[in-house]
Amino acid sequence: MSPETRNPTPASAPASAPAADVIHNIGYRHYDGPRLGRAYARRSLFVHSLRGAYGLGRTAKSKVLPMILAASMAFPTLIMVAVTVVTGAGELPVAYTEYALFLQPVVGIFVAAAAPQAVSLDLRFKTTPLYFSRPIERRDYVSAKYAALTAALFVFTATPVLLLYVGALLAKLDFTDQTLGFAKGLLFSALFAALHAGIGLFLAALTPRRGFGIATVIAVLTIPYMLVSALQGTAYGQNAPELIGWLGLGSPGTLMAGFQQAVLGGPSAFPGAVDLTAAEGTGYVLLIAVLIAGTYALLLRRYRKAGL
Repeated sequence: MSPETRNPTPASAPASAPAADVIHNIGYRHYDGPRLGRAYARRSLFVHSLRGAYGLGRTAKSKVLPMILAASMAFPTLIMVAVTVVTGAGELPVAYTEYALFLQPVVGIFVAAAAPQAVSLDLRFKTTPLYFSRPIERRDYVSAKYAALTAALFVFTATPVLLLYVGALLAKLDFTDQTLGFAKGLLFSALFAALHAGIGLFLAALTPRRGFGIATVIAVLTIPYMLVSALQGTAYGQNAPELIGWLGLGSPGTLMAGFQQAVLGGPSAFPGAVDLTAAEGTGYVLLIAVLIAGTYALLLRRYRKAGL
């Protein structure tokens, strides 16, 4: 037997071996579409956070609390409007700028639920570095979250104001007076939402634990308000009404109560219906501006490290 018969040559040999520096296709698909950029990412984050405040896009269980709170805010307006129409009263039982102040506990619970939902989960699951990869930056993240919670709170507090306005028109109250009051109510709701959103987001961003964030927000919004109200009552009882206005600077709730009285011409919500002086009113406006700008700056500082 010849050597060629014992070791036959393969019928078909590979033409050439693959080069060592070739990147093999393992399934990734190439993307040729447009790059949507920072504005699109910021807008998407805003919409996502706004929907999350009301549980939209989440489970049915997540929608229960926001919807109950929203109904609790709106339901008293229906009673007020019905009483105004039936009795033929010449004005609404509550001013447009006062309504959110009367229901501050409900607003506080909503802030306590929505603020940790907006930021705590990103901290807990370490998704913040993904946001801060390109194209979004930390100020885009903070701006989107701040704007989303402000918008959610504005809808929460301005919807009852809108219902009051519609009810006042149905009761055939003076159109000019009601429209002016309605505009003041919307302005008050916007400032109220911006202030409480900043405070709530900053407190919630301090911890990845959602439960701790909820407890902290409720404590900060509730305890100072009760303490300041007690001190104001004591000052009024001790015949020291000049202290009531300055004491009101000590909590977000009394701060907004003084603002609506001093700037928007609303009724005084302080003991003895004490009116603020011009200096006190200026102090309220300045403090609100400082708190809104300060909480935004603190949030930027909080997210200075992308690896949170």
